[in-house]
Amino acid sequence: MNGYPFTLAGAELTALPCGALYWPAQKLLCVSDLHLGKAERAARRSLSPLPPYETQDTLARLEEAMEMTGAETVICLGDSFDDDAAARALPRADQLWIAKLQAGRRWIWIEGNHDPGPVDLGGEHLAELSLGPLTFRHIAEPDARGEVSGHYHPKAGLRGRWRPAFLVDRTRLILPAFGTYTGGLRSPDPALSALMAPEALAILTGDTARAIPMPR
Repeated sequence: MNGYPFTLAGAELTALPCGALYWPAQKLLCVSDLHLGKAERAARRSLSPLPPYETQDTLARLEEAMEMTGAETVICLGDSFDDDAAARALPRADQLWIAKLQAGRRWIWIEGNHDPGPVDLGGEHLAELSLGPLTFRHIAEPDARGEVSGHYHPKAGLRGRWRPAFLVDRTRLILPAFGTYTGGLRSPDPALSALMAPEALAILTGDTARAIPMPR
């Protein structure tokens, strides 16, 4: 699996190289910021065009992570679609793909700032979820403990090369964006450095998940 194991609020978790979080005791997979339909939104708004395959690439990587872990619960941690119109414009084939991934599993859409959750698709739709010692929400709250969030698309660098990364300290975890073409915010940015404790780690994604001191 090449993941990086760590503990948050007593929960034993694994950061996967693909950018997904796995909680073995709960058979739970969590991904953040899929931003499905990003290419459709760019075309609709006459922005710089993107290759129109990002949704399929994101879903294929998500399916691979689900199969590898055998996850029975999937949490999509907000901004699952680039906006509400992108969710409505999802091609029928991709809707069926999501339905196939949901079959036989608990599937939870957490509300994001880009979308309130794709209410026309199956699954549960929640503002946040508390499960055991952890709380899953889209945007971190400064005084939270045992918090798993996303939103910032964090990146961290090693030898000048920046890549999507998990940020974790004793009280919180911020997931990288899982979606294709989602960009990111470098960890020294004040929005991230203000949230994370001085001893925070950055867990780099890639071929293996590798932890380094969070760059500041």
